[in-house]
Amino acid sequence: MEIDFVIEKFILVTAIFAISLVIAMYSTYAERKVAAFLQDRLGPDRAGPFGLLQPLADGVKMFMKEEIIPANANKWLFMIGPGLAMLCACIGTAVIPWGQDMMVGDRLVKLQVTDINVGLLYIFGVISLGVYGVMIGGWASNNKYSLLSSIRAASQNISYEIGMGLSIIALLLVTNSLSLREIVAQQHGWQWNVLYQPLGFIIFMVCAFAETNRAPFDLPECEAELNGGYTIEYSSMKLGFYLFAEYINMFVSSTIMAALYFGGYNYPGMDYMATLLGPTWAPLFGTLIFFLKIFAFIFFFMWVRWTIPRFRYDQLMNLGWKGLIPLAIANIIITGIVIAILKF
Repeated sequence: MEIDFVIEKFILVTAIFAISLVIAMYSTYAERKVAAFLQDRLGPDRAGPFGLLQPLADGVKMFMKEEIIPANANKWLFMIGPGLAMLCACIGTAVIPWGQDMMVGDRLVKLQVTDINVGLLYIFGVISLGVYGVMIGGWASNNKYSLLSSIRAASQNISYEIGMGLSIIALLLVTNSLSLREIVAQQHGWQWNVLYQPLGFIIFMVCAFAETNRAPFDLPECEAELNGGYTIEYSSMKLGFYLFAEYINMFVSSTIMAALYFGGYNYPGMDYMATLLGPTWAPLFGTLIFFLKIFAFIFFFMWVRWTIPRFRYDQLMNLGWKGLIPLAIANIIITGIVIAILKF
């Protein structure tokens, strides 16, 4: 049984890792197609039918490019930075419940790598570590633009982690759990947390944009001022790791928002579908619904990037400290009062 458990988890980890890489790879294609649609043009359409092989062509190009390490850079930290960014981006999926328990033969399989009772704290720990890859790469490059970029990234992440954490406190008052599996299971059918915490969701989503360095919060990369920011000295697959890490972070952020606020694998009529499809296929159908929600959020990330202009740095900080944090505190107080009244 122990060997079966190890094999089961190994298959699940490999599948999630592969899916994360494929989604990140084709997010680059989707980004360019969404931008082209919004700007009334075609986008990539040469590599393969409808340009579907463009991500593979870009990947081959990254592998074939020359590796360049600046003479005055800290060589080891320069190499560690992209790897750390990629590692922190990938391990965030370990506590995500991708579906209900499913039957495979006579064995009950959990579609989750690990179910820890402090899954939300784990997610926040991983998010906090992610900025170290940017900081180390920016400092190790020995370039003033990359150093300024890493300072921006650190201050931005610290500022918006506070608002994100406060928005989660209000959600914890509603769910009484730190386990992602329990939080998702409570949102059966239409009982999604976004209906009870709409303000908390908006605050969390805005903070997620800032944590992933996505526009209009892409100040660490700001081409007009910093010439590309912390990636300015990087080439080949080191640059590719940073770009992949950003898209995987976008995928993980979309997954967390869909799980916490939009029911995850839950959907209306799931009890009927469980009866119709049985204990093997019904959980997989729920997983498909979960991924549709995730793709909707990824599209929203891209839509915002090509619609809203970048903030100035003072506007970025003012929004975080003077806008989102007071709103998140007010949301906690209102939620606490409402729960106290309902219990009374």
